[in-house]
Amino acid sequence: MKSDSNPLRVLVVDDEPPIRRFLRTSLTAQGYDIVEAEDGTKALEEVRRRSPDLLVLDLGLPGIDGLEVIRRLRGSGVSLPIIVLSSRVDEAGKVEALDLGADDYVTKPFGVEELLARIRTAMRHKLQQQGERPLFRSGDLTVDLVRRIVTVRGEEVKLSPREYDLLRLLVAHAGKVLTHRLILKEVWGGETDIQYLRIYIRQLRQKIEPDPERPHHILTETGVGYRLRGPD
Repeated sequence: MKSDSNPLRVLVVDDEPPIRRFLRTSLTAQGYDIVEAEDGTKALEEVRRRSPDLLVLDLGLPGIDGLEVIRRLRGSGVSLPIIVLSSRVDEAGKVEALDLGADDYVTKPFGVEELLARIRTAMRHKLQQQGERPLFRSGDLTVDLVRRIVTVRGEEVKLSPREYDLLRLLVAHAGKVLTHRLILKEVWGGETDIQYLRIYIRQLRQKIEPDPERPHHILTETGVGYRLRGPD
């Protein structure tokens, strides 16, 4: 993830100095190289000038807000991982940010360990996309993407084509939250009611979870979407 000679550069964008100070202190202590910006305009400038490895972005910025920053970066082909900082009640903002291309989010107030976990997941996902592995393992779940075989505790599980397509999408983005809208678009072409997604998630859990009522693999992000637990 990082080395003393070439630490990961994280751009922190927030208009509140105490939060920037907290993030600077916490992330520097973990060996990250921190760049700061207090608004959206400065954020876009720093992305061009400093080429950060990851962006931690508050949505509620003065002037150009966080959503517009994401829109402009993704529209110009910038693919660096983006972790959004959002308020507890701003579910709509989280969903829009993810649909625009953000990789993950943490909700204020948040702990540094939660943020560090999100950073590790985002960077791991980027590396996985650059060299996608044909075999996914997480706990007792194994998905062979080449042979299209799913096993749980060593036993093969039979999935319908739609169930497999849904699981394959989750595997391709393991550790990352996927919005309802994105899943419906990728698996159903967007022309399906969200209730169908819930039904298929329930069916998948029945087949791959030790306890479907307390899922370990497919996690619900309330009001946002679903996240598959990351690989071992």
